[in-house]
Order: sequence, then structure tokens, then C-alpha cells
Amino acid sequence: MWITVNTNDTHEEILHVSRSNSLQVCLVKTGTSIPFINTLELRPLVDDIYPTESSSLNYYFRAYFSDSSRNVEYPDDVYDRIWRPLSPNKEWALLTTNLQVNTSNGYDLPQRVMAKAVTPVNASTTTLEIPWTLKPPTSLFYVYLHFAELQTLQANETREFDVTMNGNVTHASYSPKFLKMQTAFSRAPKQCDGGKCLLQLVKTSRSTLPPLINAIEIFTVIDFSQLETHEDEVVAIKNIQSTYGLSRINWQGDPCVPKKFLWDGLNCNNSDVLMPPTITSLNLSSSGLTGIIALTIQNLTKLQELDLSNNNLTGGVPEFLADMKSLLVINLRGNNLSGIVPQKLLEKKMLKLNIEGNPKLHCTVGLCVNKDGEGGKQKNSITIPIVASVAAVVALIVALVIFYVIRKKAPLNDEAPSSCMLPTDGRSSEPTIMTKNKKFTYSEVITMTNNFQKILGKGGFGTVYYGSVNSKTQVAVKMLSHSSSQGYKQFKAEVELLLRVHHKNLVGLVGYCEEGDKLALIYEYMANGDLDGHMSGKRGGAILNWGTRLKIAVESAQGLEYLHNYCEPVMVHRDVKTTNILLNEDFDTKLADFGLSRSFPIEGETHVSTVVAGTIGYLDPEYYRTNWLTEKSDVYSFGIVLLVLITNQPVIEQNRQKSHIAEWVGAMLTKGDIKSITDPNLHGDYDTSTVWKAVELAMSCLNPASVTRPTMSQVVVELKECLASESSRGGESPSREVIMTFGTEVNPTAR
Repeated sequence: MWITVNTNDTHEEILHVSRSNSLQVCLVKTGTSIPFINTLELRPLVDDIYPTESSSLNYYFRAYFSDSSRNVEYPDDVYDRIWRPLSPNKEWALLTTNLQVNTSNGYDLPQRVMAKAVTPVNASTTTLEIPWTLKPPTSLFYVYLHFAELQTLQANETREFDVTMNGNVTHASYSPKFLKMQTAFSRAPKQCDGGKCLLQLVKTSRSTLPPLINAIEIFTVIDFSQLETHEDEVVAIKNIQSTYGLSRINWQGDPCVPKKFLWDGLNCNNSDVLMPPTITSLNLSSSGLTGIIALTIQNLTKLQELDLSNNNLTGGVPEFLADMKSLLVINLRGNNLSGIVPQKLLEKKMLKLNIEGNPKLHCTVGLCVNKDGEGGKQKNSITIPIVASVAAVVALIVALVIFYVIRKKAPLNDEAPSSCMLPTDGRSSEPTIMTKNKKFTYSEVITMTNNFQKILGKGGFGTVYYGSVNSKTQVAVKMLSHSSSQGYKQFKAEVELLLRVHHKNLVGLVGYCEEGDKLALIYEYMANGDLDGHMSGKRGGAILNWGTRLKIAVESAQGLEYLHNYCEPVMVHRDVKTTNILLNEDFDTKLADFGLSRSFPIEGETHVSTVVAGTIGYLDPEYYRTNWLTEKSDVYSFGIVLLVLITNQPVIEQNRQKSHIAEWVGAMLTKGDIKSITDPNLHGDYDTSTVWKAVELAMSCLNPASVTRPTMSQVVVELKECLASESSRGGESPSREVIMTFGTEVNPTAR
């Protein structure tokens, strides 16, 4: 709910951060009259002005001080804000200047606004007051005050004042800058008793001049706490609407939100305000549907009930319905479907299937049995459960055999481990080292490291040593430090994961040692160390060129894609960063350090609630805030890695104007100059279009709302295109200047 319009002539304004790349503004009938609108205008703002704690802002008041009656607006105001004149009262004096005021502080107020100010008529007056009343009186609000000194002060003159709100000082001992605009605001919202607000500019004891102010803006807070429907679900339901040519009058705006205006025929799970709503029920019964059952239905991944009854649907019953894990009820009665019902669908447990009234529809044996108990032949209703029972017994026996075999091979795990499949896209999934995983004794570890002679590195887990197995295979041996409180838990988790995953972009586990308090992990040796060493220059050597950086990005992304898509259940790394990306002698890339990795143990779960773990700077802020871990948390961390590859900037640098790399890049993007972002060590030797594409991809990975971030599969596709383009460039070419305008959806946050 934004606003209720109850007059025929009104102008409303909102400052809003969209959580997706689409925006619906809906006019809803509240009385007897029909809603109408004359204009709807969107104005993109840079992301570092009008900061708030979270919520959107509703326009309440905006004014500049002038004896004119004219509003100041576009083109004088580049953001199309309307500045209404506020005439000085008898206690105020108007100051003006014909000189140019520097207004380039992001807010970029018009010259006509900042070239005027008010100050008390009497120089001895200590306070300038601006009162207002809020409705409703409990409203939270933000105030933005704009100042610039317009008078040339003499050596013995000083203008200094405190800014107070209802008697509380918000800015102390402030002095406006001569002909230079500054904006004062509070990041936390304010509230006034009974809605009666009083802003005071109070002259300090050392000031010789009274306070002044040039312009003021007031916004009330709107809390849009309910998230929009999951973007993939919106795309799916709109595709269904398009496929069947549905023209239901209320199928407009967001399908699930607000609940009062839910689309006809839908039910949604929107009980949790922290998670985007999803569609759980779709009823298109008696809707005049023709054609086949639309494939796009499978994209409603949380659908529990599907009713397509009493239409004129033709063709077969698609097998994809059996693969929809949440689907519990399917009603297809009263159509003209034909062919054979997929056996997979008939055998699906807990599914209620109604196919009555489709005379051309058959099973592999006799007539179909309706799983709601209607129709069919009695012998079939007996046969199918018997077959299913026999199959279940056989499956149970096989499962028990596999369980005991795995249990013998995996002494560290009390449960049968999950499986990770091999990719089916032709990529090699074999580990570089084919040495069979084995358990080593501590004495063997001493031998392979030559009594821990050569240190490769140190971390929170412990020290990593150089070693070799049988004097042939080079390895890296990571020994658990006794001071590591989480060491054994992470050691156990990493062994269990690496014993079952095999991918060319995940570091291979040669073996492990678990002997009393002596714990060690033995990995394949990565001769070129970690990515951080190369980007920071710690390892010396040549600077990584742009093509090599893209290759590293692609291969790192492929490793994460494997964990997210080919492991059942899904694996989340939780600590993706440059120090955990390793490079071999050919600069082939492998992800390492899986001690913090977690899986989603329950089928169908989209997240797991867990204690926050990871590395500051790389940590997904949504995960940090909610404790809800998803694979999109890895996507965020990978976005940070990608920015490091592009910029070669520290993730956190307190001496920067924007300390976090994502905020710094977001601010630099507003200038549209890729050279200001790209690592100067590359000396312009790159295809500018691929750098832009990589930057845009990184920023989309850093979207505050995880649901709008790309998947790792999408990231892999985009990066491969960048790498192919860079590889085809050949040789050196000067960087081209590209000017682009970025909307808020590619910036880290508009807050």
C-alpha cells in the first residue's frame, strides 16, 4: 500500500528501491468511482543519496526559500524534483547571490534553489525554527537539509549552529561552506510526539552570525515489508497466461501480493515476509483452455495443486508432472487427452490424480485407475499396489546393501553420504590426481612432508606443508591446529564432501589422517598457490592478463555450479574468496577449503537456517541478516571475487571513500568510465565490452535480494561468452571509451 487518492487533482511521489527488474504500480478501486491516472513518471537516482535504514520514502514536503511564487523543476532539477517556494516570514531575511554555487554533492539541487537562503532578520537572534505537523501523528520520517554559505564572511565573522529536532541535537557546531552545497540528514528515521515536529537551527556561543538554511525535504516512511512474488514464478505464470490466451480481468500486477488482490485461481505461500511468495495452487478449471498441457507449468516449482479440469486440452499427459516434487493433486478430468499415462506419474507416491472423462487416455495395462479411487477396473487397482510393493522391497534390499558398503568405505561418517552426479554437458569431471583416496597414518604424514620441512601457508585451520606420496605425487598437507575450536568439525565436513565429489575445478583429496589428535588433509599440490597471492603481488611474477582472469573466473564458477546443480542434496561452499581459489602450474583453477560447506538435507527445501559463517567482505548480507543459507549466498561471494579480478582492489579498504568494494564500484559506475574501475596494471589490454559485461554480471550477483541474483549456471554461460570474445580478439588493442547509464538493478544497493 502506497497511498490512497481521494481527490481528482493530486501529485504523489515515492522514492522506492525495486527488488527486481520489473515494477507494477496498480490502481485499485476503493469506492464507486473507477480509478484513472494521467501520467506515471520514473526517475532513476544514484544509489548514495536519500539513504535510509531500509524502507521506501513517501514525499511529504519539499521547499526552497524565495519571495517568488514559481516552482523550480525540470530542466533546472536534473532529477525532476519539484521545489515549491516558501516565502520568508517577518522574522526571516532572504539572502541571495549571483555567484555560482557548487551543488555537485550527489543531490545536485538547482542553482535557483541553492542561490537563496533564509536567516533571522535580527543578527542577535539565536534560533531559526521550522515547525510542521505529521498525519498520521505516529509517522516515521526523514529530513534532508541543504546548506550553502552565500555571504563572504569577514575575518572576525563566524556562522556556526546546532541542528536540533524536538530539542535533540542531530548535528552539532555546523558551519556552512562558502558557495558549496552540503546536505545534512540522519540515517535513522525520526518520530514526533503527537505528530508535532519542530526543527531548530540554534546559534552556538562562538558564532557571530545567526543560522541559515537554503532548502528542506521531508519524507515519511513506507514499510514495504512484503516481498514481491518470486521472479521465476511471475515469468512462469505469465507464460501460462500467454500460452492459453487468458484474459482474466484481475490477472494484472503481482500475482500473489498483496494477498487481498491475489490473482483468480491462485493460492500462494506468502506467510513468511522474509521470503518471496510462491504459487502453491493453480486452478484453471472451466477456463476454455485448448491445446496441450503447457510445458511452462513445470517452472512453478512449489506448486502443490493443479486443476485443469473441464477444458478442451488435447495431446498426452506430460511426464514432467511426475518430476514436480511438490505436486500432490492433479485434476485432468473432462478434457480430450489421449495416449498413455506415464507410468512414472502413476507410481508417484502421495499423488492424487484424476483423469476421468478422457476416453482416449490409457495406461500400459488396461484402463487407467483414477488415484482418487474413481473408475477403472478393480484388478488394476490391485495390480499396481502389488507391483509397487514388490519394487519397494527390491529397492529397500538394494539400498541396505549400498548403505553397508558405503559405511565400510567412509569411517568418518555416521550416515550414508549424499551423492554428486557427473555433469552431462561434456565437461570433464575427473580429478587431476587419480590416486585413490586413502587414510594415512601420522608416521606416513611425517614421511611425506619430510618432517614438516617446507611450509606453503597458514590459515585459521592450521599450517599447510609441502609433501610427496611415494616420492612421485606432489601434495599439500594441511594439519589441524590445536587452537582451532571448530577444527575437527570442519575437518570431518571437508573429508566427507571431498570423498564423494569429483570435478576438475574442485581440489582433489588424496587422503586424510585421523590418529588421536593428529588430523591432516592431503590434497593435490597446486604449484601456483592461491588467487589472492597473484592479485596482491605477494607471489611476484607477471601480472595476470585479462584473458587469464576470465579463465579463472569461468573455472571457479564451474566448480560452484557443480556443487549447486550436480550434488543431491545441494552443496553450498559458504567461504568463496580469492584465498580459496587455487591455481596449478598451468593456471588451471580449483576451489578449495570445504570445511564450512553445508547441504540442504530436506528434499524440496530452498534454504537451511544455520549459524552465519564465512569471511567478512565476501559474506552475503541477506544470509547475515536472516541466517538463511541458499546457493545464492555463494553467488554473492563469487560476485566479490569477480570484482577483485576486474579491479585488483582490496575487498575492504578503510581509506577509500566507499570502504567495501561493491559500494566503491557502484559509485564509480555512475561516472560511466570503465578505466576508473579496471586494474591499471592491465594497461588497457582488454576488450572493453567484455569488462563491462563482467562488471554488470558481478553487480547482478551482488543484488541485495538473493532471488534476483543469477544462478551459477547463468554466471558460467555469461563468463564463457566473455572469455570467447576476449580470446577471439587476439593481440593488444586499446581500450574503447564506453559511456553507459546504470539503473539501480545493477548496483549493490540504493540505500
